[in-house]
Amino acid sequence: MASVNEVSTLHCYDIKSAELSLVSLVLKTTDIQMLAAALAQHLGESPGFFDHDPVVIDVTSLDLADGLSFDLTNLTTVLRGNGLVPVAIKGAHSELLSMAKGLGLVDGSDARVRRAVTLAEAQEQVAISQPSNSQQEAQQTALIIDKPLRSGQQVYAKGRDLIVLAMVNVGAEVIADGHIHVYGALRGKAIAGARGNTQAQIFAQVMEPELISIAGVYRTSENALPKDVLGQVAQVCLQSGPDGDKLLITPLKS
Repeated sequence: MASVNEVSTLHCYDIKSAELSLVSLVLKTTDIQMLAAALAQHLGESPGFFDHDPVVIDVTSLDLADGLSFDLTNLTTVLRGNGLVPVAIKGAHSELLSMAKGLGLVDGSDARVRRAVTLAEAQEQVAISQPSNSQQEAQQTALIIDKPLRSGQQVYAKGRDLIVLAMVNVGAEVIADGHIHVYGALRGKAIAGARGNTQAQIFAQVMEPELISIAGVYRTSENALPKDVLGQVAQVCLQSGPDGDKLLITPLKS
């Protein structure tokens, strides 16, 4: 017969399956100092961009003959310093996995990373996702800004699309985990797919950005846009090819 204490604890919790949105850091170098400098450069102008987001460290692309030679401890320190919370490791062999578990990370071998889209897929998505005059459906999920953004202002649509119904001035920054629509001049910075969504796109009535980025692939104004899109109604998507990912900027036909 169960005691009173045993009965009272029988239903004090449930264990259920759950899903969590993760950021995947796909490493291309074992040089942690270089990685720290790159993160500082990319995130320096956007403090607080990563709001304690959980991250999977993906070492699948690295040639790690000896896991002990990889400074995983320093890497986790760097990531935490940039607002990321390491929770798992993907692609680690036994030695490195053992080290990772000692640091509190779990085996993330089953974690699925979104792949980059092909050119044909990107063009098909562009055709489907072209902005229209009706925004009723988008208003249910997107963050909508109806005032011009001045230099120094930053807007982040976490987990959704961003719609700006006015100008994004030089020095302003718009960020979204999904698509970005600017129904005005885009002259500042636009970062879509901020958490790795390679299918995100950027649309603007006047495409004159300081910087555009999708899923971490950047292009700045130092690399001038083609004349057929500069200052025109245009969209940006991610193109995947044999030489890696790059941004595809094309005019929107009326």
